[in-house]
Amino acid sequence: MNDGRWRKAGGTLIRVISVWAVSTLTMLALAGILPDFQLQADDGDTVTRTAFTAAWGAGAFGLLSALVWPVLVRALLIVPALVLGGLVFFLNGSLLLIALRLIPDGRGDANPETAVVVAAVMSAVASATSTALAVRDDDAYRRRLSRLADRRRRRSGTPQTADRGRSGPPGIVFLQLDGVGHDVLAQAAADGLMPTVAGLLADEAGHRLTPWTTDWSSQTGASQLGILHGSNHDVPAFRWFEKETGTVMVSSRPASALELQRRAIARTHDGGLLTVDGASRGNLFSGGADQLALVLSMAARRGKGRRSRAGYFAYFSDPANAVRTALSFVAEVGREMGQSLRARVRKESPRVKRGGLYPFIRAFATVVERDVVVSAVIGDMFAGRTAVYADLVAYDEVAHHSGPHSRDAEKVLTRLDRSLGLILKVADHTPRAYRIVLLSDHGQSPGETFAGRYGLTLKDLVRAGCGLPVPRRAQRTRSASEARDAVRIALHRPVVGVSEAEYPAKPSDPVVLASGNLGLLSFPDIEGRATREQLDRRYPALLGTLAAHPGIGFLLVKSQKHGSVVLGPGGAEIPLAELRDGEGPMAVFGPGAADAVRRTDGFPHVADVMVNSMHDPETGRVHAFEEQIGSHGGLGGEQSRPFLLWPRTLTDPLDAMAADLPPGTSEAGPAGIPQAGPVGAEAVHRVLARWLRELSGPQVPLQQEGFTGAVRVDEPFPEGVAGAATPVSADVPVAAEVVPLRVDAPESGDAVPGARG
Repeated sequence: MNDGRWRKAGGTLIRVISVWAVSTLTMLALAGILPDFQLQADDGDTVTRTAFTAAWGAGAFGLLSALVWPVLVRALLIVPALVLGGLVFFLNGSLLLIALRLIPDGRGDANPETAVVVAAVMSAVASATSTALAVRDDDAYRRRLSRLADRRRRRSGTPQTADRGRSGPPGIVFLQLDGVGHDVLAQAAADGLMPTVAGLLADEAGHRLTPWTTDWSSQTGASQLGILHGSNHDVPAFRWFEKETGTVMVSSRPASALELQRRAIARTHDGGLLTVDGASRGNLFSGGADQLALVLSMAARRGKGRRSRAGYFAYFSDPANAVRTALSFVAEVGREMGQSLRARVRKESPRVKRGGLYPFIRAFATVVERDVVVSAVIGDMFAGRTAVYADLVAYDEVAHHSGPHSRDAEKVLTRLDRSLGLILKVADHTPRAYRIVLLSDHGQSPGETFAGRYGLTLKDLVRAGCGLPVPRRAQRTRSASEARDAVRIALHRPVVGVSEAEYPAKPSDPVVLASGNLGLLSFPDIEGRATREQLDRRYPALLGTLAAHPGIGFLLVKSQKHGSVVLGPGGAEIPLAELRDGEGPMAVFGPGAADAVRRTDGFPHVADVMVNSMHDPETGRVHAFEEQIGSHGGLGGEQSRPFLLWPRTLTDPLDAMAADLPPGTSEAGPAGIPQAGPVGAEAVHRVLARWLRELSGPQVPLQQEGFTGAVRVDEPFPEGVAGAATPVSADVPVAAEVVPLRVDAPESGDAVPGARG
């Protein structure tokens, strides 16, 4: 209790000092601009003396405003409003003149007209500063939310009840902490870095933490597509080459994301997890939601509510949001520069270059996108939407460049925890109850880059194995960055297509792509998927060179003799059908690795050669084929072990999956080992969909028979699919009529407060 009081008192003191400092600087600036306003003696003063005079005057003016102004306002209530409007400026100027008279030695002076101008400017600046700081104060913010909720209740005529006037089934908010692994979250909660999460876990009636296992492609594109749309079939990596069209698909580019979303809808005949009264915020895919903000797959589409940048306009229309986020953005840029300098001075290893535009990209991901997304979620909760799915990418972006267990990443976790705490407090004032589910799409595994460890990139090694020229100096492999593409979209700049490095110089040259510690080799001039026999005839040394390299764990390649084979160190060659966890090349990659490889082998666009880096189970390290010291995308370590943090009132994930199994079967992992959690993003989708049904009833009606999903790329919802603009035909039977809860949206005059950083 005492700690809370001291913390509150300390926060108040900091706000007072901050407003005082800004007011002092404003007074100094005005004294230099306005000729009839002075803060010095006639014969001049030192800089220190002038600053002291300004601080004294600003403090006196602030104190008079705080003590005298309320009394004046009460005394002037009888004055007509029209007269009071002009009188305010006169009284404010009078208070400033009094404050100047209180400065020792009479150094402050201004004529009455100038005093009115100075007082008005200082009041405006102090108000903006105080507003920006108040947004960061939990108590002030909670009181503001309570007033907004009560105002809406009174306008709608809803009576106040013990449950704050709530009615109908609860809604659900899925908050994705991008890149935060299960072990990272658990450790952060235990170490006090995430007190909100720790509180949820400590409450016996609160939340439970469960790990889940990603597919081989442990990255946001595959995981989020599976979670939101129920299928990530044929997503072998973050980026891959499609021979029939000669294009490189990149998960974070709008055109690719839209096409992946279209393919998933065509495969499942389902619009997505958020089809009924849903909202998608900051995601790669829409999930079938009608309410969208910062959704990459919708970035190129036109029309109201469809453009990705709409969320920025909605957020920054509130001046308080703009002030707070701008200040936090500048602070974050400075923080990154300082942390990068510290890493260089201390010669920390491993490390990657963090110069150029990276400080601004990091600030965008950790401040701007976080604030916009959290604010949008708050708006959705006030609007009473049934399901909200939001992605916060801050940790993932920082961990890529600083490491998943670095101090830099830990500080980001603390700030994300504060955002979570804010959302939980908002839930106390919303028109309907909400269940908050935290989850992640993948983790991150630490380790020095492949190029940093061995002095050459994967592309260099492949070219050497093919007998092609290799540059003398290893070239940097461009790092995959969702935040980088999101920045370009936010600035209304075209997202770069495919870099020259991704295309071969000659048609016969291999295409080498990187997705974290997963590499993909494609040979454009070989029709269909190249076989081991074809590659051995053309490049006899290639596969042996790759398999024997100490930085590579295993290869997957098609074989005319065995179907597909996994090649590993020491000449290991195992037919895919005989691949087992814990044996041969799979010995260090944990349970489920063999099944994950087998599943990917069946994708139409699996690369000719799939390359997974080495993994050290003792240290958890891998070697990324990109410029990342915290990576994900393949197998090995924490990257494949994200988490689900779910309310205990919902069905256990394993029970939810077991309920969907045919009678007589059991939910077990590889080799009959009981699962600790869902395996694969599609399994997570089924769990989340069940939770939605538990809270709000059936979400998606049955689909038309015979639907093939053959639609244009620019149509996110094929006709007849749940979530499509065209309704399902009346003669098609449905499981149950879906009647979303009707909740009035926020009034146009009620600006939703911004997210606290």
